[in-house]
Amino acid sequence: MQIRKHFRFEAAHVLPHHPGKCARMHGHSYRLEVAIRGPLQADGPARGMVEDFDTIKTAVRLYVVDVLDHQTLNDLIENPTAERILLWIWDRLAPHLENLDEVVLWETASSQAILTRADVAG
Repeated sequence: MQIRKHFRFEAAHVLPHHPGKCARMHGHSYRLEVAIRGPLQADGPARGMVEDFDTIKTAVRLYVVDVLDHQTLNDLIENPTAERILLWIWDRLAPHLENLDEVVLWETASSQAILTRADVAG
């Protein structure tokens, strides 16, 4: 089973290799989706859940949103395309969310990038 939690953050970036207007400083209202996959837990505090949504929220806020929100992404990620931002996010979350399955980053209302466990493993 897969569960998902959504987050938002604001950030600016420059794509230095882009031939168009994205080569200039600009910002986005990013939407991030984090998905966890696994069986329902049989016991413990998350009994009957894949994972406690609060556990996901805490990890994503601490390791991603609080770091990226209202920042210039170029200060943290080289050539911060949506794809490279997703790789950065995965690397930050994977040690803290054991069953991380997928991260989706919406740069605009109609543009998104998706990174799955299979992408990282293969």
